[in-house]
Amino acid sequence: MARLIVKSPYYKCGGNTSLSGYLRYIATRERVELLLDDRPPTRKQEQLINKLTKDFPDSKTLYEYEDYAAKPTKFNASAFITLALESNWDKLSTMEGYAGYIATRPRAERLGSHGLFGDEDGVDLESAMSELEQYTGNVWTHIISLKREDAVRLGYNNAKAWRNLLRTHRNDIAAAMNIPPNDFRWYAAFHDEGEHPHVHMMAWSAKPGQAYLSRDGIRQIKSELTNDIFKQELLHLYEQKSNSRDELVQEARKVMLELVQTMSAGIADHPEAERLMLELAMQLKAVKGKKSYGYLPKPQKKLVDRIVDEMERLPSVRDCYDQWLILQGKVDGYYHDKPRERKRLSQEKAFRQIKNAVIKEAENIRQCNLFFEDKGVEQESELEKFRKTSYNYESLRDAIRDESLTLEERSDAVSELETLAKSGDRYAQYLMGKLWRDGPLLTPDWVNAQYWFQKSEEQGHPYAQYALGKLLLSDDVEVHDVEDGIRWLKRAAEGGNHFASYRLGKEYYSGKNVQKNFTTAAKWFERGGQAGNQYAQYMLGKLYLMGQGVEYDKELGADWLSKSAAHGNVYAQALLQRQDSGRLPHVFLSVTRLLHHMSRIFQERSLPQSGTGLQVDSKLRQKIREKKIAMGHRPDDHEDHELNQGGMTGY
Repeated sequence: MARLIVKSPYYKCGGNTSLSGYLRYIATRERVELLLDDRPPTRKQEQLINKLTKDFPDSKTLYEYEDYAAKPTKFNASAFITLALESNWDKLSTMEGYAGYIATRPRAERLGSHGLFGDEDGVDLESAMSELEQYTGNVWTHIISLKREDAVRLGYNNAKAWRNLLRTHRNDIAAAMNIPPNDFRWYAAFHDEGEHPHVHMMAWSAKPGQAYLSRDGIRQIKSELTNDIFKQELLHLYEQKSNSRDELVQEARKVMLELVQTMSAGIADHPEAERLMLELAMQLKAVKGKKSYGYLPKPQKKLVDRIVDEMERLPSVRDCYDQWLILQGKVDGYYHDKPRERKRLSQEKAFRQIKNAVIKEAENIRQCNLFFEDKGVEQESELEKFRKTSYNYESLRDAIRDESLTLEERSDAVSELETLAKSGDRYAQYLMGKLWRDGPLLTPDWVNAQYWFQKSEEQGHPYAQYALGKLLLSDDVEVHDVEDGIRWLKRAAEGGNHFASYRLGKEYYSGKNVQKNFTTAAKWFERGGQAGNQYAQYMLGKLYLMGQGVEYDKELGADWLSKSAAHGNVYAQALLQRQDSGRLPHVFLSVTRLLHHMSRIFQERSLPQSGTGLQVDSKLRQKIREKKIAMGHRPDDHEDHELNQGGMTGY
């Protein structure tokens, strides 16, 4: 992984300490062509390296030490010793074993008589040295290093490129050192040697005692330089990551959906997580105030963390987390010398949202809330193919739904369908209502949708009453009418539409539009269940197992679940398989529902961002999206809106 290494030791001038010699050294030291020598290091080199790493442990972070540790040769030993000594100049003259080694190594790339540069061209070396001899404050000696392969590839294998870079960012460096731009003083020289070309930069304030450099400041300098040096590669990486995000989201969704669909095989079977969730639910009864992670007492916070870490043990969660860490690591590698630590999921700040999802589900358990698990019901409940329809209707319907046709051809079909609807065709009227409600060939207009649903209902369409009822119960202020909506649903249910019965059961159970009444909900679920609606049968089974709206009856609950399972309802099948385990249905299902919450959170975090300055903001994401559209992708490619539409999330 390409990265930048920045070392920033400082030296206090005044007294017997002067850095003018160091300035002359970096400006004029001779460069020799180091011959690759793969022979083992000499005993003297080994002794000196041992002493260096003991006296200056931080020198182990240098590229040169990494090379030496991986391959201990004379060549690598020499390169490491040189830069380690240069990094600790202030201590060399007073520490035994070092003084005699100074200035025996390569030269700087010279820009005239020396290699020194700064804000201005034509630096006078003698004047610069005199300035430092008279200075009494702290001077920082930044050493900025690249791998040779990166320096060559990116064009930073010459003094001019480094000079331009440092001049561009001199104010950024000054800010990181807490020096006003007008007081900032600096000189630098480029040393092109070995496998790691580097630049020495001396920096200080014109006002002694003004500057200071913290660890955050060093990271800031590194970030600014890294963003510039690697900007093209980083932008390319982010574009790659945008594509990887789509793949990750699809895979995460696939894994999560497969996990739900194969629940009976035990993929979502996590008794320990259920036990902890139930424990948290019981503890939340005694918690007063806001029930979010930041407001919980410490014992409850620890319990939430345990639940998150238990969830991480599930293969689907672990795999998503691993993928996220891989993507994040690609960005972190540019900014940090150490690889990203794999924290427990509960301790990763990017996924703090999961903790509140845990609390939300625990509250659902505490309140004995049941959810509907009815993803797909809307598609099943709004048929467009019926017996005894006209040829004209069928041909126009098929043309409208055929995405292989041009938009103009499909729009023409809509115009012809409207003519057919005006002639009194109830099926055409019903489809016109759906087109006005949902688009995309018509701009959604629910007033027009209501008009056509009513026309179709007057002609006796079997599903128009149901569609009209749902439309009136929507949140659209132009058509919202709870009383009429419930009335139309009841008429549809009494006419034999079991989806209308199921929807009425949902309305009375949730209490969203009408007063909550479990008993009335159970009656409508039973009516729908008797008519063969698998979703009504499933809900009724859970109500009997929970004793909500009906008397608790394990056998009757199992009977209704069996009816639903016979239709292929995987949730009913899962509950039946665990009916003798003593595990409560709403607790068991809460874990799977939590997985869905986590799936969406992983989706949101699937494009990680660097905390060091370079971000993929909304504007960049929009540019990437526009580029994809220009390449032929649909605008909504890979955008997931499904999980909120009747899956494990509920109503």
